[in-house]
Amino acid sequence: MNQDRMPILDALEDFKSQRIVPFDVPGHKRGKGNKELAAFLGEACVSIDVNSMKCLDNLCHPISVIREAEMLAADAFEAQAAFLMVGGTTSAVQAMILSVVSPGDQIILPRNVHRSVINALVLVDAEPIYINPQMDQRLGISLGMKVEDVRATIEAHPNAKAVLVNNPTYYGICSNLEAIVEIAHAHGMKVLADEAHGTHFYFGEGLPKAAMHVGADMAAVSMHKSGGSLTQSSILLLGPNMNADYVRQIINLTQTTSGSYLLLSSLDISRRNLALRGTETFARVLDMAEYARKEINAIGDYWAYGYDLIDGDSVYDFDRTKLSVNTLALGLAGIEVYDLLRDEYDIQVELGDLANFLAYISIGDRPADIERLVSALQEIRRRFKKPAMNMFEQEYINPIVKMTPHEAFYAPKKSLLLENCVGHVCAEFVMIYPPGIPILSPGELVTQEIVEYIRYAKQKGCSMLGPEDMGVNRLNVID
Repeated sequence: MNQDRMPILDALEDFKSQRIVPFDVPGHKRGKGNKELAAFLGEACVSIDVNSMKCLDNLCHPISVIREAEMLAADAFEAQAAFLMVGGTTSAVQAMILSVVSPGDQIILPRNVHRSVINALVLVDAEPIYINPQMDQRLGISLGMKVEDVRATIEAHPNAKAVLVNNPTYYGICSNLEAIVEIAHAHGMKVLADEAHGTHFYFGEGLPKAAMHVGADMAAVSMHKSGGSLTQSSILLLGPNMNADYVRQIINLTQTTSGSYLLLSSLDISRRNLALRGTETFARVLDMAEYARKEINAIGDYWAYGYDLIDGDSVYDFDRTKLSVNTLALGLAGIEVYDLLRDEYDIQVELGDLANFLAYISIGDRPADIERLVSALQEIRRRFKKPAMNMFEQEYINPIVKMTPHEAFYAPKKSLLLENCVGHVCAEFVMIYPPGIPILSPGELVTQEIVEYIRYAKQKGCSMLGPEDMGVNRLNVID
């Protein structure tokens, strides 16, 4: 296919040239009804914030320009089919799960999944079979799934419908996806890949293998993260053994009927850019990340890790575009360095946890930005270094599952102070965001270790999400 094409953008440009008088939604009528919005976003933006119509196609039932854009995306990513998603990769992940499991079914997955995965299990009433990942105690992060752990879990649960794999994790760690696909398919199970942080795998050289390239059945790729599209835009990819028509029906259960053409056109434009220039673009990204890693490690007390983690199993590969930095030797939690970078140096990194921060390097970064980050980290070490402290060694605690997420979420519940929740079954989520990996999910036992971890994370300034109580002083537990 001609990857130079941008059918959605071309249709919008043609639509603008027709000077059509709008008596449809949205009510701002190309910005005329909301001058402040038009002034803020610009005429070029508000003029294409339009509703579905014949000449612009319909996201729920595409037959023309959106359909062509999806076919071009499938071709660019070497997938059997592709769907443009405007509800973020959260909606793509949920569509994957809802497409392969039914109420009462089992699905195998690592516990360090994004909240969207557990949300899908709440909706469909499926049972999670967790593979607890290995921990790197030096970094305080969970790793990938060992192949033998996957094999043993599949053999112990032969009726499971699918295996879900993070490719990569938020921190850049990859499991042996190709081997997992082979094992799962041999047992009649589908393989779903959460590739929210792996869009660039399809276009860069010297990077981990992409899901579609190793035979996975579905993959959710977050184009707005490393692909350059607008926030909340994503793509769902399908392999040859999936029924695309059925998957679209699943998507339409939850996806809006008013798909944003701002998001859709950004996917169209970004797909073209990646298809035509992705290889050279991500070569530059990789060079910048490697340079930053080298310079940060030379400062002292920081550990910007990469290939040195690879062990061929729980860390089968590593995404070297991820600038993940451990800060424990500095005497500061990752979230403290995160806050210092923002408050003292006007630098916003992606996340800070209790032991690490992540600087997301992608297609819009420049060498000068890297130098500014490195200089700021040097200053932080000089100004704020403390003696190493006793810190929590892990951001992941093995869960004790007592009920399915669906059962717990809809069960009668009561609210208790955090310190009184030990020994009770949690009925809601608790997580640090980002990365959005639950500390507690509905149906899991609240332990003293978890309570202490939550308190410590709050003390360090981590952003805590999930519970009804916005201050995370109380939790809903099963009554």
